[in-house]
Parts: sequence; C-alpha cells; structure tokens
Amino acid sequence: MRLGINLGYWGAGMDADNLAVAQEADRLGYSVCWAAEAYGSDVATVLSWVAAQTERIDVGSAIFQIPARTPAMTAMTAATLDSLSGGRFRLGLGVSGPQVSEGWYGVRFDKPLARTREYVEIIRKAMERTPLRHEGQHWTLPLPDGPGKALKLTVHPVRERIPLYIAAIGPKNLEQTGEIADGALLVFFAPEHAEETTLGALRAGRAKVGKDLTGFDLVPTVPLAVGDDLRALADQFRPYTALYVGGMGSAKQNFYNKLAQRMGYEQAAAEIQEKYLAGDKDGAAAAVPHELIDATALVGPVERIADRMRAYAEAGVTTLSLAPAGFTLEERVAGLRAGVEALERAGLA
Repeated sequence: MRLGINLGYWGAGMDADNLAVAQEADRLGYSVCWAAEAYGSDVATVLSWVAAQTERIDVGSAIFQIPARTPAMTAMTAATLDSLSGGRFRLGLGVSGPQVSEGWYGVRFDKPLARTREYVEIIRKAMERTPLRHEGQHWTLPLPDGPGKALKLTVHPVRERIPLYIAAIGPKNLEQTGEIADGALLVFFAPEHAEETTLGALRAGRAKVGKDLTGFDLVPTVPLAVGDDLRALADQFRPYTALYVGGMGSAKQNFYNKLAQRMGYEQAAAEIQEKYLAGDKDGAAAAVPHELIDATALVGPVERIADRMRAYAEAGVTTLSLAPAGFTLEERVAGLRAGVEALERAGLA
C-alpha cells in the first residue's frame, strides 16, 4: 500500500504551508499529492505550482469538477500537466454537487452518471490524439451544420494513458467507476464496511468489462491525528464530518449522508443534517458519533495507526491518502512523518 497526501482546498490561508507539506511528502517518498477545488482556487493552477517545485511525487486532481470544464478542455489540461510534470499527473474527476454545479457553474445537475460516462469517453478519445468526433446526449463534436472540424490534440503527454480516477460514493456511481476508470477516489471509507459500501459495487463494474480489482487503484482520503487521547483526537474531525454528512448537497441529495446511513448511522445522520441545515453547526458536530469518526479516520498512537493501516490494506486499499490534522506546518509535517513510520511498522512499506 502506498501513501498519498491530500492538501484539500487552496486559498484557506495556509498556501505556503501547503507547498512545504507537498515538498516534505516528496522527500519522504509519498506517491501522490492531491488537491481539490470547489468555488475558490482551481486545482489545475495549484498542481502546476506544486509540480514545478517537487521532483518525484505525482500530482493529482481530487477533483476536476465536470461542470467546470468541457471534456476537451480537461483533456488539454491533463495532457499539459502530464507533459510539464514529466509524467507525474493523475486525472481525478467528479460531478461536484447540485449547489455548486447549478449555483456556481450554471450547469444543471441532471443525469450525473450518463454525463460522467460521456465525459470520460471524450477525454479518452482526445488523448488518443486522433481527430475528435463524438455524438452523444450531452456533447456533439464537431457541432453539425457549422464551420467546426474534427481537431486533434497537439500536446504530447508523457504517457499514452494518464491514470483516470472518479470520485464515487453511491452504489451506481461506484459500479460505473469500476467499469470506466483506473481508480476510485473515496472519502469516509471504513474498512469494516468496505464490502457493502464500496467493493461490491466496484467489482460489479469491473466484471462488466471482464476485469477484477487487480490493478485498480482504491484511494480513500483519511484524516490523521497522532497522540494518546483518542476522544480528543477524534473530536478535531467533528466539524469536518458534520459539514459533509450534514451540509453538503441539499436535504434531499447528500451523498455523504446516505453513505453514513449505509454504514448503520441512520438516526445520527438524520440528526446531523437537521441541525446543520438549521444553522446549528456546533450541535451537528456534537451529534457525530465517535465511532463514525474512529472508523473513518486514523487516530491514536503510531502503533494503533499501524494496526488500522493493516485493516485498510486488507480491505483492498492501494493508495492511502492522508490528511494530517493541525493548523501549523510543524503539526502537519509531524503527521506526514508519523504516517511513514506507521506504514513501516505495519509492514506495508
């Protein structure tokens, strides 16, 4: 199992530290550095900045938002980043959510599965560097009855096939991801619930194309906090868990809330969402069960984290992306180093 680092969103006041964290992860031998976007910084610029100032670590989008770019633009960006970084780019995609898609990008949040499938098809075609033609429900290239012509990507990426990941949570999205992608980007992944929440659907998708999970990159992002007081460490992640389970999406369409329900936290998930959407963020955080945080984060002494890493590896995780807790560079770097130590103690390095 390899380690990754997830920098999250750029522009939250820790930008210089984020670069230093990426550089330390590069020095420590982490395999990939992911960054995110929502409606602030765009991830392509961030990854260019990180790639230019690191040497070996891959850089990955977690995620490029599908409503933000045409598929051909995403293919151009991916090819450019792969070329500039010397073959170190990983393309992560996701549909975002209805509030961002419709409120920020003005793109209807409809048919997300069909839209994702078609988006990936066009990217794959563009990356083949043949004249781009596509007739689908959401995109037609070139447009008919006009001056457009089928064009060929002029940039040569370093690799013939750039690894393509999809951020997936729901069963149908997971199944499609197994069918059309090279890896899955996951959150709130609990090894004890891996089969019913994640692996079963991924296997079904892989089977559709005559494959199994061999070579498929399973990549959960997992918060990390090192120390002896398990309750205090887990409490650091209450606002984060409450935000996703309670406040992401809408009352009717929150993928993270449904995931918590599938893990057996139906009553807690409903309470967290009710309080969060009513503006009681502190109450929502207090309603998050300790057991949910402990199952989906790495908390405790290095020895306990090593045990949990074994559980992740046994559940099929191939790249464990860490999100170290802390507001200072020293705290986050200490988390990075503890992650390497734990991996070595677990016998997984």
